[in-house]
Amino acid sequence: MTLHDPIIRRCPNNPVLTCHDVPYPVATVHNAGVVRHGGRYIMLFRSHLRNGRSIIGRADSEDGFSFKVDRQPFLVPSTDGVFAEYEAFGIEDLRICPVEDSYLLTYSAYSRHGVRIALARTRDFAKVKRIALITQADLRNVVIFPQIFDGRYVRLDRPHSEISPWSIWISYSPDLVHWGDSCVIIKPAAYHWDEMKIGPGAPPFRTSKGWLHIYHGVFKTMSGTVYRLGAALHALDDPATVIGVSDQWILQPEDPWEINGYVPNVVFTCGAVPENDGTVKIYWGGADTVMCAGTALVDDLVALCLTDSRPPL
Repeated sequence: MTLHDPIIRRCPNNPVLTCHDVPYPVATVHNAGVVRHGGRYIMLFRSHLRNGRSIIGRADSEDGFSFKVDRQPFLVPSTDGVFAEYEAFGIEDLRICPVEDSYLLTYSAYSRHGVRIALARTRDFAKVKRIALITQADLRNVVIFPQIFDGRYVRLDRPHSEISPWSIWISYSPDLVHWGDSCVIIKPAAYHWDEMKIGPGAPPFRTSKGWLHIYHGVFKTMSGTVYRLGAALHALDDPATVIGVSDQWILQPEDPWEINGYVPNVVFTCGAVPENDGTVKIYWGGADTVMCAGTALVDDLVALCLTDSRPPL
């Protein structure tokens, strides 16, 4: 990578998915979790219905760039029990977290009570079982590490707080339902590209140097906010230890569909898929309207965290 090369190389066919690709009526396609399963790439994307509330759709791909959408939504707000009450206003921004022999799905559940994180599980993306509501309001952007540490699951999350402005926290659970021992591990940096707020993006994945985590950061300007992506590296044996946080962003809104849309000037990731050739496919919503994709070298992202790092706190 030279000084002027982009860190993330955008797919030339961006956007890779839009509302026009969906065989049922939606206004947007964005903020998708993506995983490779059974030799295919599975994308679980958020869409606004035409009443303004959100559901989750599914699209499949052979190559990770050309996706075909299922004829029916993948996940819609529950109509049963406690989930019905807390998902009444829609479900959003799903992450796919591979853990042991299944996939844990974390998503934002909206209702008159605010936003909470719901947790579900699937093994085959055909059947989904809701497990629990795992946070109180107002908390979002939960990603779960793909490894159990000393008998406990570990997650990154982002409470809504102006006291410790929109920072990344870590929490632990013995059973995926009860979470605690929480502490803040990365905070926004003053007068920095992510100074307003940060939050977990794609679920972390393992590299030889640490767990690589692609997160989002927000900067407030005179004409509104700008959402960009950054990278952080967590220790392999203790993800609460942050080895480094890249001082520079790795992606910012540049293409027309990232600058203009439902929410202008946004690139927002919920999914990244590491490949055997040392690259990673990164997926992001553009302006909360379309889905985009790109690739990066894992070593380049790790190097930014190690050699061009800012303090995490």
